[in-house]
Amino acid sequence: MRALALNCTLKRSPEPTNTGDLADVVLAALREHDVQTEQVRVVDHRVEPGVVSDAVVDGDEWPEIRERILAAEILVIATPTWIGQPSSVAKRVLERMNAMLAETDDAGRPVAYGRVAGVVVTGNEDGAHHCIGEISGALNDIGYTIPGQAWTYWNKGPGPGDEEWLDTDERDWTVTTGRTAAANLAAVAKALHAHPIPPPEG
Repeated sequence: MRALALNCTLKRSPEPTNTGDLADVVLAALREHDVQTEQVRVVDHRVEPGVVSDAVVDGDEWPEIRERILAAEILVIATPTWIGQPSSVAKRVLERMNAMLAETDDAGRPVAYGRVAGVVVTGNEDGAHHCIGEISGALNDIGYTIPGQAWTYWNKGPGPGDEEWLDTDERDWTVTTGRTAAANLAAVAKALHAHPIPPPEG
């Protein structure tokens, strides 16, 4: 079983990213459940705007990222919070994934059926639950199954301030919640593998 985390930070490599660090907490916990893991920092790749799976222009790297998505039974979207919203990178990922609504597998099921998804959110402002709701709702529309408590987050709270979540008193809660998310994602992914969702009618 494979898991892919799409790190939707605005920071390019090699700049450190809290979003990627917290996604790594979830991925590390997934490895304890015999899941192979990978993290992709989306901003390091050229992803053009659009709602199609094919390349929009020469050099568009979305098709390669899409292949990694489809190779994974577990998807984690990790995003910072900006003005209470998921990052523009996260929204672009969801826009490109919109094409999956019309794509089916060999059994006639939407390609996202039988896959699970979770969310990681970081930021120095509130809005984490809003981001989790937006991303989870979009992924569920596409066909992903969202287990209960398949998310974790850290935010400083309203107003400016440091974003170093590892130095905060909330760190233990954030890590514990991330490990729970990983356990839930792995459990439901394995259940769906054993008992696939049938194709939709019509």
